[in-house]
Amino acid sequence: MDSLIIVAAFIAGFAARQIGQPPLVGYLVAGFILAMAGIESTPAIAYIADIGILLMLFIIGLKLDIRSLVKPEVFRSTLEHASTFGLVTFGFVLVLGVLGLPLVVDITLQQAALVAFALSFSSTVCAVAILEDRGEFRVRHGQIAVSILIIQDVIAVLFLTASTGELPSPWALLLPALFFARPLASYLLRASGHDEVLILAGIILTLIGGALFELVDMKADLGALVMGLLISGDRKAAELAKSMISFKDIFLIGFFLNIGLSVHPTLEMLAIALVLCLLLPIKGALFFFLLLRHRMRARTAL
Repeated sequence: MDSLIIVAAFIAGFAARQIGQPPLVGYLVAGFILAMAGIESTPAIAYIADIGILLMLFIIGLKLDIRSLVKPEVFRSTLEHASTFGLVTFGFVLVLGVLGLPLVVDITLQQAALVAFALSFSSTVCAVAILEDRGEFRVRHGQIAVSILIIQDVIAVLFLTASTGELPSPWALLLPALFFARPLASYLLRASGHDEVLILAGIILTLIGGALFELVDMKADLGALVMGLLISGDRKAAELAKSMISFKDIFLIGFFLNIGLSVHPTLEMLAIALVLCLLLPIKGALFFFLLLRHRMRARTAL
């Protein structure tokens, strides 16, 4: 079964590339088609998907300038966008319910608020994959985009913590001590050379970061990101990120496939999704004007 899923991913990804679309679109479509054919995700695909997310966030941390996260144009724009777009989406979803569209006809105020909150976020995986494909990850607008995505992820973690009532373990207060492990991590990277041993070192650091955060009841994804940030200033960080990119991309195929395999799309779902796409221009325009408001150049904001 896993072999069939991999072959389907290759065919769909190849087809997407031929028509000028990112391969990730093909992987999603492959997942949807397989799901409609009655094929479900396997533990192996789910595990590969989880590892792909960890590796992606670790590499983001390696490439990210942590100072960009505290700039006003980043965190203020993110918060203002989330609140403004959330209100617009909340009203839009309620109007769709009044019009009697399927799936939202009986939606409650609480459910509409939850949908609006979810739609105010952007996909870190999709955005980073596109930025890397275009070679725009390290330029100013790419760094700002990734910083906004990270702040959104932090907001999502806080929301999930508050909504479930499950607080991290008190041992989480010891996580800042990871800062003192930087010399050990730097030594590990320098001593690993320049070949596959360096890639293995990066994978081990990624898994360690994820495991430590899981031990204190926090998201493993956040742990991988923090571990990458810790060693982002090391002279081997850029080489490590470059070495791990292709390896990470292979694992991320599992992520997109797993999404598609987890959903059984219907015509009603497709119809409401297309209607919700009307919000995309509003979402982009709002980011543009908010970034302009914080004195960013029009070219960068766009």
